[in-house]
Amino acid sequence: MEREQRESANHERPQAHAMMRPARLAVGVVSAGRVGSVLGAALARAGHTVVAASGLSASSLARAERLLPDVPLLPPDETVRRADLVLLALPDDALAGMVRGLVATESLRAGQIVVHTSGAHGIDVLAPAAGAGALPLALHPVMTFTGREEDLERLAACSIGVTAAEDDEAGWHVGEALAVEMGAEPVRIPDSARALYHAALAHGANHLMALVADCADLLRQAGIGQSERLVAPLLSAALDNVLRHGDRALTGPVARGDLGTVRKHLAVLADRAPEVAPAYRALAKRTVARSTAAGLLDTAAAKDLTELLDDPAEGHQDQ
Repeated sequence: MEREQRESANHERPQAHAMMRPARLAVGVVSAGRVGSVLGAALARAGHTVVAASGLSASSLARAERLLPDVPLLPPDETVRRADLVLLALPDDALAGMVRGLVATESLRAGQIVVHTSGAHGIDVLAPAAGAGALPLALHPVMTFTGREEDLERLAACSIGVTAAEDDEAGWHVGEALAVEMGAEPVRIPDSARALYHAALAHGANHLMALVADCADLLRQAGIGQSERLVAPLLSAALDNVLRHGDRALTGPVARGDLGTVRKHLAVLADRAPEVAPAYRALAKRTVARSTAAGLLDTAAAKDLTELLDDPAEGHQDQ
């Protein structure tokens, strides 16, 4: 029965997608980077067979040895020709060119499932593959990857943003089933929402990392040791509070309207960390807006704070 399902999938676009789980598939991973190697291993753990992977760097080779043992490393076109499920785990800007190249070399065929893992792209980038008869899907794991074995366990605690063609309910079911098989929770992301979805995630996660790193650097500059240990409980509590309570959890001198304290912050940052000061101003202004909308900050205090934060002379006066 499995063989019949595989042969059918090789010659026509997948149709059996109201099934709870896809047939066992031959998986080709392009490429064996941090994301591709982990998702390939997750699919193998679910019972699929990773038949080939592509990767040239020394780190990709080492990663494939650990997570995809005994899987041959081949050029992308050969990897794709062997696969029922093509997993394109590539940088955002490389994805469109790879898809066009695979179509131009006739590496893709009707009946394949072609998945990319980019958060920034929807399925439009896979249009050439869809034109060749493949089923296009976007599966974006909402987590950061180290490319190590622990990522497989972390998949169980994360979501995967699933995007298929708007009117292709069968395709949505295939994407959701693959996400579940990898251990994650599928969340439908309409193609039209993909850009804003990814901007939101990048703004939250990537900018949070930069913000926390700045915080730790400032503490070290102040001569305070073990800065990470010092701020970890504070930051963990702040994250938990805002996820639970939203803007009502806002606190600190801006949310309280402490004009004098904010003025001192601007002054010391201008003197000791001028590269951080613009980010402080921008985020403080967002805090003013959100605190005011939540009813935590009255209009007069919000006006005074906004004028202070907009004044380029503030922060350059004598302390």
